[in-house]
Amino acid sequence: MTSQSAVLYLLFGEVRMLRFYNSLTDRIEQFIPLNENSVGMYICGPTVWNFAHIGNFRTFVFGDILRRYLKFKGYRLTHVMNLTDVDDRIITESKKRGITIYEMTAPYIEAFWEDMDALGCERPDVAPRATEHINEMVNLIQKLLEKGRAYQSKGSVYYRIAAFPEYGKLSKINLEGNITGASGRVDADKYDKENVRDFALWKHVPEGEEPAWNAPFGRGRPGWHIECSAMSMKYLGESFDIHAGGIDLQFPHHENEIAQSEGATEKPFVKYWLHSEFLKVDGEKMAKSLGNEFTLRDIMARGFPPIAIRYLLLSVPYRKQLNFTFEGLKGAVSTVERLKIFHSVIRETKAESGSNPELKKKIETALKEFEQAMDDDLNTSVALAAIHNMVREVNIAISNEVLREDEKKLTIEAVEKFDSVLGIFGKEDKQILDEEIKRLIIERQEARKHRDYAKADQIRTYLMEKGIILEDTKEGVRWRRR
Repeated sequence: MTSQSAVLYLLFGEVRMLRFYNSLTDRIEQFIPLNENSVGMYICGPTVWNFAHIGNFRTFVFGDILRRYLKFKGYRLTHVMNLTDVDDRIITESKKRGITIYEMTAPYIEAFWEDMDALGCERPDVAPRATEHINEMVNLIQKLLEKGRAYQSKGSVYYRIAAFPEYGKLSKINLEGNITGASGRVDADKYDKENVRDFALWKHVPEGEEPAWNAPFGRGRPGWHIECSAMSMKYLGESFDIHAGGIDLQFPHHENEIAQSEGATEKPFVKYWLHSEFLKVDGEKMAKSLGNEFTLRDIMARGFPPIAIRYLLLSVPYRKQLNFTFEGLKGAVSTVERLKIFHSVIRETKAESGSNPELKKKIETALKEFEQAMDDDLNTSVALAAIHNMVREVNIAISNEVLREDEKKLTIEAVEKFDSVLGIFGKEDKQILDEEIKRLIIERQEARKHRDYAKADQIRTYLMEKGIILEDTKEGVRWRRR
């Protein structure tokens, strides 16, 4: 409970608290941080071997909403999101291109942050790279070896699942019948590990091959799962509040993180596990083979603004599957344009002094319903409904000329609160000045005179985007604001 919530509780009794569906316990739980108002949160970031696709960004937008809402509720947040810059795909692709893994990943890391910025996602407080935390991984593996929860085999190190009885508690996987020798379906001699379910913590790399790092247990490179355990605990401690990611990571990645971390520390690893559901495209699973795996850049190249993509990605609550369609995205374009216009209109509308109690109540109801929806496991669809209801009521008040100054200020404050969490109203454009318009019109006329019609069209399009309409008449060019 935040200090603000505690005060409200003392004054008014029971207060509706923030609740999450915890994948670990399979139920909705009240969110109570380990350390009062301070929250530690880790979200699995991208493997930077290519451009991230919209399925990835559904998770990252969910993570951004989670981050923003925790801050909205008054928590002091430390948000960590890793960058996996070494794995089999990266190594394979870098060898094909004849470059190092660092040369391979650098442009994709830059592109990822550009895409995140375009979508309006706030950057995490810490964004550690796997290759910069090899020592932490080696130390963690050493602890697991000392405790007998890991073992060496032909230069590699594996996690011994049999030494962690709670394995499967997150994903609810039952390993009975699948243990080596139990079912007769697995020939253990074909494997270098004790149990086919055991997973690699450290992979042996022969001399002459790269990338590789030296460790007490031999030359090699880390397995994928150990990265997140080592980096999350470095920045958030051995136990922290929230671990989030896509549902596809629940097993085996997150399950293995728990086994590694708790196996090494003997402490609970994470209190709340949050998982976002899959994104489908036109009702089908997204896959390169189906030709429906789109990157953010693919969609923006078709002329869709990133704020509309963001709106669509957050329009369905994170625990429900989202069906992405271009028709749905066109609808999102119209919606965010209306919200942006409303934001502009409410700022520019002149309102008489005084108050409209009926409208005030409707705005306050929208704020209350918004927060109640977000408190209920980040129910963004209900939160959006509250916003659209308020927009409609305020627009009616403007049309009927009953908007008063008090409600105008309250509406602007409400929009700022909504946008601090969802980021869907768009940034305010600076109005183009009359002098600049006149200068550009002269430039356009000169371009036309010299038959540079491409430049002339470019200027006209720019002015149109700024809300300036040009009209070519016999008397010359006239302009007006849209």
